[in-house]
Amino acid sequence: MDDFFFSLVLAGISVGSVYALIAIGLNLTFWTTRTLNFGQGSLMMLCAMLVVFLASQGLAMALAVIGGLLVVAALGVFVERFTIRPALVASGGSMGWVVSTLGFGIVLQGVAAKYFGSQAMAFPDVLFTAQAYVTVLGQHLSLQYLVVLALSVSLILLLELFVRKTVWGQAVFAISLDPELALVQGMPVRLIILGSFVASSLLAGVAGILSAQIGGTVDPAFGFDLVLFGFVAAVLGGMGSSVGALVGGLAVGLISKLVGGYISTAAEHAIAFALLMAMLALRPQGLLGRPEVSKA
Repeated sequence: MDDFFFSLVLAGISVGSVYALIAIGLNLTFWTTRTLNFGQGSLMMLCAMLVVFLASQGLAMALAVIGGLLVVAALGVFVERFTIRPALVASGGSMGWVVSTLGFGIVLQGVAAKYFGSQAMAFPDVLFTAQAYVTVLGQHLSLQYLVVLALSVSLILLLELFVRKTVWGQAVFAISLDPELALVQGMPVRLIILGSFVASSLLAGVAGILSAQIGGTVDPAFGFDLVLFGFVAAVLGGMGSSVGALVGGLAVGLISKLVGGYISTAAEHAIAFALLMAMLALRPQGLLGRPEVSKA
């Protein structure tokens, strides 16, 4: 097999698994509130930049990662309480949350540029160095790509198991079907919604760290492309479907890397938008999603 093609395939499915992780994070809030946090990319960026900053201050890498994740988890609470909930109440269920979450992301970018600088920062080796590899059947496989792929897929499968097999997961499913009925039955709807935003933000933080580990650098604009590809993966697989998010993420990652490798890296975004438009036109519910059914 051609070494260049094989390296593109490995890079594509590895990066695609991170896109799937981002898509799952978007799905979490979609399940509970029918909204998406478009500031998710800025949370990825902030977590990665905080890891760089804390590690540069002499903090152990594990503690730096935990510190970055705790900050974005707290911001998840802020997003739900001060950007999503007021927008839903004030707009009567319209799309005001789109503007509020975009504004939140822009503010985070400005804060990061102010305190960390606008230049790209080198991301430390959290997992393995870029030069570390293993040889399988004569092919050199990057350990970074393999570990990122394994971690992303493991997190997605664990989350799917958690949603399907735990009381909290069943409550999320119930709220996604009928939040009013769930409230009448005594479920702590607001607490579960808040938990979904915290979990979504934590997934964004993990995705940011894994992406920065692959790319090697992070800057204030770091998360924009990631949330774009994650959103396309969510739509392609089907909003609300975890398996669909994984399939969509791998597909987007693989196609974009092959196009970038054989045609031009500038075409990667064009391919993402082309996939998005084609799916919305041909199958709006996505590959594995279900058509939305409105209550009478």
